[in-house]
Amino acid sequence: MSLEAGLSAGILSAGIKQLNLDCSLDVQAQLLDYVRLLHKWNGVYNLTAVRDPAEMVTRHLLDSLTVYPFLEGQRILDVGTGAGLPGIPLALLSAQSHPERQFVLLDSNSKKTRFMQQAVAELGLSNVQVVHARTE
Repeated sequence: MSLEAGLSAGILSAGIKQLNLDCSLDVQAQLLDYVRLLHKWNGVYNLTAVRDPAEMVTRHLLDSLTVYPFLEGQRILDVGTGAGLPGIPLALLSAQSHPERQFVLLDSNSKKTRFMQQAVAELGLSNVQVVHARTE
């Protein structure tokens, strides 16, 4: 594990503890895999202004997970999801404790939906559907 990966893992673990979330080590590893994908694709697709993976953990993963305790229902729509935020982190955490919960990630930007489709495939998310459309 590189120093950068270890730092990101420590930041994620501390943040999850501070948010008082039940998140297995397997899910934490998947969340970090998502950050690695985001960082890798960001150079070509310009998915986010955040470039530093450790900063992606705090500004993307942990910010996304803060709403987790307030989710209700079995179908969640993430409109204008961009690079899959907050939908993908929420779907990863939900797969552990609410496997019946389904997420629809909607965005009109085709390069972002292509990234999300790849991320969903690589992360093995069966509870996520990516939709390329406008909300009108």
